[in-house]
Amino acid sequence: MPESAQLFNPTPHFHMPKIRISILVALALSLGLHAVLLVLSTVKALPHPHSSTVSEPLQVSLLIEPAQPMRHAANAAKSASLAQVSAGSLEHTTKLRSKLAIPTPTSVEEVEHNGIVDSMPPPEPEKKPASMPAPPPPTAEEWKLASTYTLKNSKRYRYNWGQLVRSMMGTAVEGPQQGQVRLHIEIAPDGKIAKVEVLWTTSETAEKLALQAISALPPLPPTPTGKPLVFEKTISFEPVEMGWPPIYKYDCLPDPPAFHNPYAWDGASIQHTAQGNQEAGSPVTSASPQTDCPPDSSSDSIDAEEKDMKRQFDQWGSGRLNGVN
Repeated sequence: MPESAQLFNPTPHFHMPKIRISILVALALSLGLHAVLLVLSTVKALPHPHSSTVSEPLQVSLLIEPAQPMRHAANAAKSASLAQVSAGSLEHTTKLRSKLAIPTPTSVEEVEHNGIVDSMPPPEPEKKPASMPAPPPPTAEEWKLASTYTLKNSKRYRYNWGQLVRSMMGTAVEGPQQGQVRLHIEIAPDGKIAKVEVLWTTSETAEKLALQAISALPPLPPTPTGKPLVFEKTISFEPVEMGWPPIYKYDCLPDPPAFHNPYAWDGASIQHTAQGNQEAGSPVTSASPQTDCPPDSSSDSIDAEEKDMKRQFDQWGSGRLNGVN
């Protein structure tokens, strides 16, 4: 080609070195690799579309291990099997081994259980309810003395009547059926019951038994005075001692004067001053000291004297007065 043609060629020609091309290729590959890594890390960070924000509850299944058989049962079975296998000359040796067998160490649970059982108090024995049998009925001799005793509103007759009723009520046992009943009694001169009235009671059973006993009473002797005998009596149906034979040696003495409050007035009766009451009571206080009644066939029994002294000691003893139980 001529030189003039080469100078006026309109197509440009650029010549880039090979080193620059390799640098650009390496830079492009590096940028592409970093872009791929960035995309992959972003995809992994995003939550899974099927995953739930609420975590599932933890499910735990518990299995109860069956209790191990008693050690002494295993030892007994073992000794029984050894006894069956042993024969002849080994029998004596087996017996010695069974006697000298080393006990197996107990577990911690058994030791703790035994300690708790040993520390527990023994069970209390069942308490037997208290009871008291019915007293014996009055004898024919006691009724003979009562039929002629007129002092203190026929005191012997009234006591014998109450003892007879209680003897027909049976044994008193501790419990809700025990109690007392207060009765108003009227006895005709011939000894027949004219009127019975229940004043109060603490037990329906005691009331029922007392009324049944009164309705079934045998014929009684006539009253000592030959007149109707009216009195009140408390029948005790309890397993404790509530009475005692009365004392008769002071019955012939006059009753002490009843106390009257000199500062109280009902508005209808005659008023008495304190000085008048003192003068009215002076003859009694100035009388001779009380002495025993003349001895007769109605003397008190030793049992009555003993119980009367015990009652007075319990009532007026220094320990009771000083508040000491």
